[in-house]
Amino acid sequence: MDEDRLYHDPALADFYDLENGWDRSPDFAFCKALAAGAASVLDLGCGTGALAVALSGGRRVVGVDPAPAMLEIARAKPGAEAVDFIEGDARTLRLSRRFELVVLTGHAFQVFLTEDDRRAVLTTIAAHLAPGGRFIFDSRNPDCREWEEWGPKESLRVVDHPRFGAVAAWNDVAEDPATGIVTYETHYEIRATGQRLSAASRIAFPPKAELEALIAEAGLKVERWLGDWEGNDWKPVAGELIPLGTLA
Repeated sequence: MDEDRLYHDPALADFYDLENGWDRSPDFAFCKALAAGAASVLDLGCGTGALAVALSGGRRVVGVDPAPAMLEIARAKPGAEAVDFIEGDARTLRLSRRFELVVLTGHAFQVFLTEDDRRAVLTTIAAHLAPGGRFIFDSRNPDCREWEEWGPKESLRVVDHPRFGAVAAWNDVAEDPATGIVTYETHYEIRATGQRLSAASRIAFPPKAELEALIAEAGLKVERWLGDWEGNDWKPVAGELIPLGTLA
């Protein structure tokens, strides 16, 4: 899996929190509620650390991400000293510790492009889950074909950057019908200078049946499939595939 400049390039990683608004997102609120009874949390693919820091009050939290640029932002956040941030790959991570809650949010699961990659990540989750502990992750429902809404016209927006000022942003997208892998380009153009920053990212859209099989193979079981982060049950037209479960 190649490094994605969107997360590994410090100049591009600097836009992440501006674009994602973790504190306003439903997955943020859901995971905070889910962690209420957990004494320890492992946040795989923690990115810039907003969720990990928010979960750190009164419990042990470890945040793991493969991108040093994202972790640098995470470690500079107020309250970050309460989190153990570790550079690592969710496919191969082994901390020799177990956690009462393991989360992998922000659609980070979709950066794992092959079935073997996804199998490895689920094995990592099982290896770090304490007896009675719970896991949750999210992946977009391929049947909804959300990427068709990510074109330049639909995605055009203006980002207010604290250093650059107004920045025009947009995406472009292409699907490989043979593999189902979607490549989306992210572009930022600083209006004051005309400088453009761009990155191409690839993500997979595994179907629910594959996820069910891989989860069981990893020694995990799903207690409930959610269709969104508001807590609604999954149905075929739901935009998300969100398994909430535990060790089998």
